[in-house]
Amino acid sequence: MKFNIVLVEPEIPQNTGNIARTCSATGSTLHLVRPLGFEVTDKQLKRAGLDYWHLLDIRYYDSIEEVLQFFTGDNFYFMSTKGKKVYSDARFKDGDYLVFGKETHGLNELLLEKYYEQTLRIPMIGEARSLNLSNSVALTVYEAIRQNGFENLLTEGHLTGRKC
Repeated sequence: MKFNIVLVEPEIPQNTGNIARTCSATGSTLHLVRPLGFEVTDKQLKRAGLDYWHLLDIRYYDSIEEVLQFFTGDNFYFMSTKGKKVYSDARFKDGDYLVFGKETHGLNELLLEKYYEQTLRIPMIGEARSLNLSNSVALTVYEAIRQNGFENLLTEGHLTGRKC
């Protein structure tokens, strides 16, 4: 089971680093749409991803349109506080694309209008503007994975015998 996380113009390196770590741990592919608000060599980005970078499949694009054209026919979900449906009501399947906007503005409203039937939201109180981007990605991708029985992920740990 593999999902695709698309970040459109991410601005904060720590968020992208945390998301890279989530993608590494879940076997998801990370798609970054330029412009990025940081350099990919940024030490904060690398630090947030810890030592998981070798597990990451990461790809770069110059626009969201490029992503949509390149993967025509694939299933896309667009995450937004303006979403039509709750994220947990979607029925995620292998290969789906979960698209997230930049931290300060989210996704372009014209894009959301075009794909409104595929927009999803995470419920929260009315006074809250939004959740942190890396938290939103983790919550959504793990819901998608949960719906598919945590396929290809370890679901049971084991003790090493060491005392704490």
